Amino acid sequence: MSSATLPTSATGEATLSPSAIARSLPLLPRNLVLGFLHGYRATISHTYGDVCKYYPSCSAYAVGAVQQHGAAKGSVLAAARLARCHPWAEGGIDDVPSKPRYQYELTRHGFVVPSVRKD
Repeated sequence: MSSATLPTSATGEATLSPSAIARSLPLLPRNLVLGFLHGYRATISHTYGDVCKYYPSCSAYAVGAVQQHGAAKGSVLAAARLARCHPWAEGGIDDVPSKPRYQYELTRHGFVVPSVRKD
């Protein structure tokens, strides 16, 4: 998966350590949806080009929403954004609402992994 299909804010430098595999299991649905979104951005999204009235684009918004809020809530936020995106929309900057207690890190491919514990 190329990180070139992701905005810089949607990537990081974290890696999944062997000791964190068990803690990463609850993140599996989130990362499966992110895998689908990465595939969409790498293939179908390039067909349409840069036509979104909003910044970030709808697919980049979906990536950020799923990364921050999880598969279920992130998908709902992305669907609401898609509903706002129509020919009569004014557009503009529309960032994903931030999650106050975001406790994960991102890999260079945009997948979510548990933060390293500082025991």
